[in-house]
Amino acid sequence: MTTVLAIETSCDETAVAIVTKRQVVSSIIASQIPVHQQYGGVVPEVASRQHLETLNQAIAQALAQSQMNWGQIDGIAATCAPGLVGALLVGLTAAKTLAMVHNKPFVGVHHLEGHIHATYLSDRNLNPPFLSLLVSGGHTSLIYVKDCGMYETLGETRDDAAGEAFDKVARLLKLGYPGGPVIDKLAQTGNPQAFGLPEGKISLPNGGFHPYDASFSGLKTAVLRLVQQFEQQGQGIPVADIVASFQDTVARSLTKRAIACALDYGLETIAVGGGVAANSGLRNHLQIAGAKHNLRVLFPPMKFCTDNAAMIGCAASEHLSRGHTSPLTLGVHSRLPLTQVMELYSSGCK
Repeated sequence: MTTVLAIETSCDETAVAIVTKRQVVSSIIASQIPVHQQYGGVVPEVASRQHLETLNQAIAQALAQSQMNWGQIDGIAATCAPGLVGALLVGLTAAKTLAMVHNKPFVGVHHLEGHIHATYLSDRNLNPPFLSLLVSGGHTSLIYVKDCGMYETLGETRDDAAGEAFDKVARLLKLGYPGGPVIDKLAQTGNPQAFGLPEGKISLPNGGFHPYDASFSGLKTAVLRLVQQFEQQGQGIPVADIVASFQDTVARSLTKRAIACALDYGLETIAVGGGVAANSGLRNHLQIAGAKHNLRVLFPPMKFCTDNAAMIGCAASEHLSRGHTSPLTLGVHSRLPLTQVMELYSSGCK
């Protein structure tokens, strides 16, 4: 078995985990949400400084929780792309240093590949091929998972990611940051059919619609106009009904595209990853639609939906077991297509 100590610092969670193949031995997640809430979003420089202050303690806690020593660790991994450059550098530099000090192979991991592997933590028997629906604050994509490191993007959002739309609607309604959890909770008390909102179809030159791509900027604008309408009429804003309708529209939009994509490509499993994978509306819609079409729908454990190091460790363990390692000259990338994952590795380079 391959045991990896992994570090995740791509955004606003400082996370360290030790993973043996697909089993989480220890997982530490130090969230920065309370720090960034006062700004209404993530401030990159603040995030980097928080990582610097927190990372050493998180590494020590992960080792203590695992009751393992460095001799039992086979490799060191860190997220190297995509993400905030300063934040990524903190984790990557720490991982390289640990790899050199303890003479371990180093593995750079693509953040989205980590989210794909998060579902392996709930179903250890999951294997490609399958369809991955990645939904987070920065990404909304349908990925054909052919094998470890082999991915094809079949659909994506043309503008706002789903999680980003949740944050913007929450800000509009003065619900705070992050928007996903508070909207999900409030939506339970509202009527999801109260308002008809657009699902954001992408038009094609021939007059049809792209079956897998999505758009959420129009939905966000529709909510804004709805709020303005109530304000102009001097009426109270039915916040619960608005967020329930908004959440239901996002869930239906993502579900339709994921189901159609899986059926068109003959894939029997849809694995969902990213922060929005924790959303109750999306889980409900996808599970019902999946059962209707005899598709298996898998979600990561709730604690591994948002950014965490366990998913990074799982991906790194898969690569390391295949002899994939990264050079110590590897840098960070604020953007890097998932299809270029294998560029991060050079077999045999320790």
